[in-house]
Amino acid sequence: MKIALIDIGSNLTHDSFAPDRDAVMARALEAGVRRQVVTGADIAGSSLAAALAAAHPARLSSTAGVHPHHAQSFDASGRAELEDLLLLPQVVAVGECGLDYYRSFSPPDAQRAAFIGQLQIAATARKPVFLHQRDAHGDFVAILKEFRRELTGGVAHCFTGSRAELDDYLALDLHIGVTGWVNDERRGQQLREAVPHIPAGKLMLETDAPYLLPRDLVPYPKSRRNEPAFLPHIARTVAQLRSEPLEHLAASTTHNALRFFGLDDA
Repeated sequence: MKIALIDIGSNLTHDSFAPDRDAVMARALEAGVRRQVVTGADIAGSSLAAALAAAHPARLSSTAGVHPHHAQSFDASGRAELEDLLLLPQVVAVGECGLDYYRSFSPPDAQRAAFIGQLQIAATARKPVFLHQRDAHGDFVAILKEFRRELTGGVAHCFTGSRAELDDYLALDLHIGVTGWVNDERRGQQLREAVPHIPAGKLMLETDAPYLLPRDLVPYPKSRRNEPAFLPHIARTVAQLRSEPLEHLAASTTHNALRFFGLDDA
């Protein structure tokens, strides 16, 4: 069955795609992934993502932001560059931004400052936020609550949390991005239990490629590299967990992505 999907989070500018990026994009399209939103994780990467999206306007859009790992780089110059990137039509969201206390590559205070700064930028630019959170749920929710009324929208990228965390995000009127984490019956158990409770109008799908290769993929790539072409595999698992026909899930998640990011229905 041929379905049409949108991958709301692919890292196509990652070095692992450099040798065969065009082939990766072709495989995705053949698999039914009609469009991808390329993630920006720092200023330089966001510029590359915007350039790649500009070169393929019918198939790619991008985000622009500073991941919490790089929060210390979010200075006045970086903020100005980010604001300029958000003027580009192919840049459809602010992020990846948020908090990550798991690795703490940047100090928590720097992370919070960068997150608040990017929420301010998103409110001014009138573009939604592409959100990252790991082991920082309390601070993350508290900061978002302060800004939520000013934001046009937000998506919890790569949601892996519990039903309680899901309820907190839905109370903030966030969309929920589900990746191949849902295909891991060991680490992804709480996500698998939460997935049926995501409202149809709030669910979107993503690969986070080249990361998070679905554990149950057959054949399993020797490279262990995830690709946007594997999004239908994730969609089938999500549909099964929700007891929902695959074609219905594909139609609703695609519709949600088009509306959330303001994409043309090409």
